[in-house]
Amino acid sequence: MTLESDLSRIGISLPSNLLDKFDDIINKRGYSSRSEGIRDAIRTYITYYQWMSDVKGDREGVITMVYDHDQRNLLTAITDIQHEHHDVIKASLHSHITHDRCLEVILVHGDGADLKNLAERLMALKGVESVKLTTIKIEK
Repeated sequence: MTLESDLSRIGISLPSNLLDKFDDIINKRGYSSRSEGIRDAIRTYITYYQWMSDVKGDREGVITMVYDHDQRNLLTAITDIQHEHHDVIKASLHSHITHDRCLEVILVHGDGADLKNLAERLMALKGVESVKLTTIKIEK
């Protein structure tokens, strides 16, 4: 349990549609406040970041990505990044979720640091909603 004196107050700006979705989730999950939901989300983000930091050695995996295909220059940027990482990308599958949103699944194999770098570069692009890298270590 966190003591009141250990808390720091921050301010954030969010688009209304993102806040509405977040509010819906925290209400469904029974959080007592937005703050508690945000704390939980930050803990989850930190855990995921730490897990991603352990991606080392020879790995086989998948990157799943959801993005807005109408975002200006996004498709070109995604293609350029994938071409730069052609040595670790083995296959990809593209699916249209809606008129504006696409799902891409990318099969990868290589050094964990390279796979992580690829996922993080895709994650940083404007218009990309989510990127998740899942890998397994290759035992020899």
